[in-house]
Amino acid sequence: MFKTLAGGCACGAIRYQCDTEPSFTWVCHCSDCQRSTGGGGAVVVVFPKPSVRFIKGEPKYFAITGSSGKQIYRGFCADCGSPVAVKTELFPDIQGIKAASLDDPSGLKLVAHIWTDSAQPWENLSPTLPKFAATPIDEEVGELVKGAQKG
Repeated sequence: MFKTLAGGCACGAIRYQCDTEPSFTWVCHCSDCQRSTGGGGAVVVVFPKPSVRFIKGEPKYFAITGSSGKQIYRGFCADCGSPVAVKTELFPDIQGIKAASLDDPSGLKLVAHIWTDSAQPWENLSPTLPKFAATPIDEEVGELVKGAQKG
């Protein structure tokens, strides 16, 4: 039985609930995710946008232009700086949540590494997960979602 996932920022100014199971979880190794996390990439949990509700506070979003020419919005707490969310014009129907902002991310299952062409040489990528040089195209994302639902 699915249990609602909840999380928020480090200081508690932002809280959210996710009312459905994640569509999938992947690790993005693009240089922007590296900068936004201060590490080798960001673990992003992807949900259908309507299933994520911010119940206390809202992230402040910083926009960049991605390689597709579309905007990527990185959401963080304006008080403590914790990365919380990501949304994109490229995939307008999904809401990304930073895995570390979940109260309990231990049950997540990774399905892929993306933007591996930008991964740092010291980053330890799983040998068993699919790897994509950049953002997977629609059909590839569909396959990842199907694979996540089977596993």
